[in-house]
Amino acid sequence: MNQTILAGALSAVSLSLAAPAFAGPVLDKVKANDVVVCGVNTAAPGFSNADSKGNWTGLDVDYCRALAAAVLGDANKVKFVPLNSPQRFSALQAGEVDVLARNTTWNLTRDASLGAVFVGTNYYDGQGFLVPKKLNVKSAKQLNGATICVQSGTSSEPSVADYFKSHGMKYKAVLFDTTEATQGAFLSGRCQVYTTDMSDLAGARTKAANPDDYVILPEVISKEPLGPSVRRGDNEWFQIARWVLNAFIEAEEKGITQANADELRKTSTDPNVKRLLGSGEDMGKLLGLDKDWSYRIVKQIGNYGESFERNLGPKTPLALPRGINNQWTNGGILYAPPVR
Repeated sequence: MNQTILAGALSAVSLSLAAPAFAGPVLDKVKANDVVVCGVNTAAPGFSNADSKGNWTGLDVDYCRALAAAVLGDANKVKFVPLNSPQRFSALQAGEVDVLARNTTWNLTRDASLGAVFVGTNYYDGQGFLVPKKLNVKSAKQLNGATICVQSGTSSEPSVADYFKSHGMKYKAVLFDTTEATQGAFLSGRCQVYTTDMSDLAGARTKAANPDDYVILPEVISKEPLGPSVRRGDNEWFQIARWVLNAFIEAEEKGITQANADELRKTSTDPNVKRLLGSGEDMGKLLGLDKDWSYRIVKQIGNYGESFERNLGPKTPLALPRGINNQWTNGGILYAPPVR
């Protein structure tokens, strides 16, 4: 009798471990409304930026579209909600957005106390300083006493304070709520220095009447791993959001592009490629999705590298190198857990 009970208990445990995830409240809501509501930056060229017609582009925008492609079958089923820094986590906590993809730094405070959980990193950045060339400043260590524009509610605010304190220097912070206001104040001369993530500095420089009048100083004063986050407490949605990012990254590693996805889907004998393209083992069922979820990401959006090139790469106004955001196989630190 005891053996029978034990066998039944072990069988139940085995079944629970093998069972796929059931839909959580966010996935149910997304499917019911047939749209992914994505919180993005108000104006961050290369990450999330809208043109005069309201068309959104950027690395974070592509992530939101990839999520919609995976879950709803159509990358265009996204509603973009621009949020400033003080608003972003409140909007996520309140359920006003389904995902926050707003070039936001993943750190302990945010991960542990703001009701958000980060799904991964889609851009490894660091904080720096942008100054007018006419200041004739070559190093951040020459900025003692400077007036610095910084956006409130961002990780840039405490990081610049830490940097100046550790170097025995003083500065005057001039705070603004939005990216546009902070950049505008700096470019109009209200501050001598602008500090934020290096990628944002590159974007701000492109908005100047003459970008060559400004220079980014060489010091990188912090680690800023940027990535999407979802509301804590819905593990099923978290898993989907995380594995959409992982598939986006792994597709590049495996050489799957928007152009060759259909051909590889038919001809590849690599089990890893076949899983990503829906022609092999069905991984979607573990997430409550169909077999083609990751195929649609690549077919409709491309892979991570393609997104980087069209939004941030050398042929864009930002002209950012891949650097550490290259694949681990190409000298970078970009590395996705395997989709298997």
